[in-house]
Order: sequence, then structure tokens, then C-alpha cells
Amino acid sequence: MAESDNIIVETAEKIFADLADPQTINNDRKDAWKAPLWLALSEAGLPLAWVPDDLGGSGASLADGFALLNAAGRFAIAVPLAETMLAGWLLAQAKIASPEGEMTVLPASPKDRITLNPDGSLSGRVRGVPFAKAAKHFAVLAHGTGGVSIALVDAGKAKIEAGLNVGYDDSDVVTLERAAPITIKPAPKHLDQTTVMLMGGVVRSLQIAGALESMLDISVRYSNERVAFEKKISKFQAVQHNLAKLAGESAAALAAATSAADAIASATAFNDAVYLEAASAKIRCAEAAEKGGAIAHQVHGAIGFTIEHILHRYSLRALAWRDDFGSESYWAVELGKLVANRGADELWPLVASR
Repeated sequence: MAESDNIIVETAEKIFADLADPQTINNDRKDAWKAPLWLALSEAGLPLAWVPDDLGGSGASLADGFALLNAAGRFAIAVPLAETMLAGWLLAQAKIASPEGEMTVLPASPKDRITLNPDGSLSGRVRGVPFAKAAKHFAVLAHGTGGVSIALVDAGKAKIEAGLNVGYDDSDVVTLERAAPITIKPAPKHLDQTTVMLMGGVVRSLQIAGALESMLDISVRYSNERVAFEKKISKFQAVQHNLAKLAGESAAALAAATSAADAIASATAFNDAVYLEAASAKIRCAEAAEKGGAIAHQVHGAIGFTIEHILHRYSLRALAWRDDFGSESYWAVELGKLVANRGADELWPLVASR
């Protein structure tokens, strides 16, 4: 997914290159770049890429959408493209048409819940919701006495407590107090909160992998420009060793994320095999974000920590994305439970099948 092999990715990369240049964004203290970027993405139909044509979207495949998100990670864009795509996908599962504008998903953590009340209203308090403050609508997964439902909710019906993640992007607390949804329908039998968290986890894994690719490129370029003791620092063995480790972390993250994306794109249901791929990807990519970001900053030295340099746009977002839709520690425990429940004899067949 690192290469532009389809028109969707090519279109996105051109838009990102023209309107989401990291250094330009870094120097823009008033966020004037956001509106033109979102307008261009919307006109290209990218935020609703996973929404079928008959529901108001572009009808792109899961594979194309995943490739788009990996490209977005390489630019570390701070607009709710991934969140709107995920919200559109969730609404489409219940045949609910997606509105125009920014959206995000509730909840964004496996431990939070939204309740469907007997009167059809929604209640609950969920934390760490990406770009909730910027969203015009929420795609909500709600639990009621009759099972799981999917709802479209006007963001104006919610109480939003603004917050920031470590990448300085919106990560808000959203409270619904008997909020009336615009539309609500039963979720398909195969879809539950774990499914949504796995899907979101793979989305974040692809973004992390993309960010790591950019961190590697930036670090290699810097090491070939920076001179110390009358030679480029890329000639020092310690720096070469660090860059090799960073390349390894980037490659591992990309392999895990793309494997999970391929598993979801080709599967008919979120079975144990998909669970293994998706959970493993989030765990491995989160680990790579921590190790890779540390190495990239070590190569850059003090300059990599300054607000003027673009490196922190990637490293901090990669670190922030680790916690969305379940942290690596959460998925490590859940994956362990899955393996234990299947029994020792089933472990090797499950792993070998991938």
C-alpha cells in the first residue's frame, strides 16, 4: 500500500501534496489550511469513500480505502478523514445514508458504551473521541435491550468537553443525554462493538505505518545533510545502526497493518482469523510508533524537538493513534484470551493459516 497503484490513492496523494505540505502546515498558526484541504477531499469524494453510491458515497472498496488511509498517515494530516470514512462505513452497515461534512464514531474506546433507551433516545458518556468538536454528525453504536443498533446523531445534540491528545489534535469527551437520533436502525447480526474497534484499530495501524515511513525518509535525509566532526552523520556507525532499526520498525508496522487490511478486505465476516490479524497489527504498530519515534528523534538530536521542525507532527500523532480504538495493552490481553479459549491445539493452526 506504500505505492500509488490506483486512482483513489493517486488523487489523495496529489491533494495532500498540494494542500497538506507538512512544513506549510507547521508554520500556519491559524489553521487556515484546513478548510481548503477538507473542501478538496470532499469534492473528490474521499471522506465517504466507503459509503455505497446509493447511500450518498463514492462506493470505493475496502482495499482502496485502506490504501488511502495509509497515504494519509504519510502526511500525518490533522483533519477527520479517517474518522469520517469509518463513520460512513459504520452507517452503511445499517443502510443509513451519510450526510455531508465531518463525522466521527461513538464510542472510540472498547470500554465505553452508548445506551439505547426504551423511548429510542441515546445516553452515555464516551472519552477520547477523535475530532468530536469538529464533527457535524456522529455515527453511534448503541446497546439496548433488543440488541445493538447503529444511529446517526446531530453533533449539536451532544455535550462536548474539548480535549487534546499528545499530537495536539482534538480528543474529546462526548455526553449524550437522551439525545434523539436522526436515524436509527438495528445493526447486522455480525456487527458488534468489538468489530468496530477492530476496524478502527486497523485504520489507526495503517496511519501509524504511513507516519513511520515518513519519519524514516525524514531521518535518512537529515542524516545525509547534517555534518559533525567534518563528515555527514550518516557515516557514523551508531547513526547507521539506528536508521537500520528505524527501517525495521517501519517495515514491520507496514507488513502488519497491510496484512490486517487485506484480511478484512477479503473476509466475509470478522472471524478469529481477522481478529488475530487486526489485534496483532494494532499491537505491533503501537510498539513501532514508540520505538521508531524515539529513534527518529535521536537521529535528529535537539532540532527534532523544536516546534519549527516537522518531525514531531509524525511522531506525536503516531503515539496518539496508539490509544484510539483500544491500546496495545488492551488488545494484547484480548488476543491472549482468544488464544486461551481456543486451546493449545488450536494455536498453531490459527497462526499458520495466516
